[in-house]
Amino acid sequence: MLTGHGDVPMAVRAMKAGAVDFIEKPFQNGNLLAVVEKGLKRDAKTREEQRRRAGIIKRLARLTPREREVMEHLIQGKLNKVIAADLGISTRTVEIHRARIMRKLGARSLSAVTRMAVAVKTGSDGRDEDA
Repeated sequence: MLTGHGDVPMAVRAMKAGAVDFIEKPFQNGNLLAVVEKGLKRDAKTREEQRRRAGIIKRLARLTPREREVMEHLIQGKLNKVIAADLGISTRTVEIHRARIMRKLGARSLSAVTRMAVAVKTGSDGRDEDA
């Protein structure tokens, strides 16, 4: 936000609306350039997070309804045999679903799957070094 007549309430509104900074005239060109660069970096980071989240959503869409159901139980920390009992299926079937979930999501660990699920629910990017 760049203004010639700023006050505290205006600055607060601008920052709440997403302004990178609040600059009053007169300003130094170097300061303005630094703020513009900061805004561009923030935008690039936001776009990258959105791209990652969209990728997670796309991978989650590959899951069958039963795989989603098993995944929900898995991220709650339930054991395969408990999931099997809850869903009325065999433990081996749960293991097969679990393997397919991991493959379809491109995850190497259950914690990676959990982070992906949380990312979709919270809007974060679900970034995970294990995935």
